[in-house]
Amino acid sequence: MFVDRVVLYVKGGDGGRGASSFRREKYVPKGGPDGGDGGDGGNVIVCAVAGTDSLADIVNRKHWRADSGGNGRPKNCHGQRAEDLVIPVPPGTLVIDRDRGHVLRDLKNPGDAVNVGRGGKGGRGNKAFATSTNRAPREFQAGTLGEERWLILELKTIADAGLIGLPNAGKSTLLSRLSRAQPEIADYPFTTKYPNLGMVSLGGERVFVLADMPGLIEGAHSGVGLGHEFLRHVERTRVLVHLVEPFPPDGSGPLENYRTIRRELTLHSPALAQKPEVIALSKAELTDSSTVRERLEQELGREVLAVSAVTGEGLAKLVGAISRRLADEPAEALP
Repeated sequence: MFVDRVVLYVKGGDGGRGASSFRREKYVPKGGPDGGDGGDGGNVIVCAVAGTDSLADIVNRKHWRADSGGNGRPKNCHGQRAEDLVIPVPPGTLVIDRDRGHVLRDLKNPGDAVNVGRGGKGGRGNKAFATSTNRAPREFQAGTLGEERWLILELKTIADAGLIGLPNAGKSTLLSRLSRAQPEIADYPFTTKYPNLGMVSLGGERVFVLADMPGLIEGAHSGVGLGHEFLRHVERTRVLVHLVEPFPPDGSGPLENYRTIRRELTLHSPALAQKPEVIALSKAELTDSSTVRERLEQELGREVLAVSAVTGEGLAKLVGAISRRLADEPAEALP
């Protein structure tokens, strides 16, 4: 199950209570106060962990509470500090304060972490209140409460290149040919309901991550179809691979469909529309597809590659084009 958005309640552990006690030993008169301090409560930490690409592992747990610190004890024994509670998430997760609406941290890389629920401080025992004029204090402090809040965790898939295009343009089939990914493939719209990732080899140890994005339709920028569920993930890609179908079953034209996708990208985010793009005409094995490609290339004034996931035509050229665009686009440019 793929999950890219969850809402959680988090609470740091409460601080332990300080102790109020007095030294009691045989042959030791006026032993004085010996109450220890309470331990600090545990923090709640959200940490990006490599090897995960979904929030499914945490979706069924809505409340995350760290342990409270131990109470202080006699003989100047301090309470134990509680362990931190770590919430593992995939790299690319936005941590948002639900009620205030601001982003606490964007966990782009493995190892990135943010403290979302600070533990309370342990209270002081009566030993800490002893002075030269108050040698037998009975005061002590209760620990402070841990921080609590509601969070929204929102995953934006991180990929080097993203396959975009109208539903049934052949994106999933192409991904399965270029990598070992096994996305769902069928002849009905919106077969892909969430991004699928695949590793594409460039020879030797060089690889890049290719994502098959859910199909986009007109009005997606305002939530039509998969809407923002699609566009949120496209923001993370460094290069767009725009796949255009030569003979759409609804009778629309390839040029019209290309411009529809471009318009939706611009309306969602002008910066998204400025990303480097590789244009490819899918299903090159179909008769007259070469004529469509030439006409599309002439209308756009840009190179349009012809690819076929069935015969393998043009796949090596497509991978090469993506690789060159990635070399020109630094990874630090990710939003």
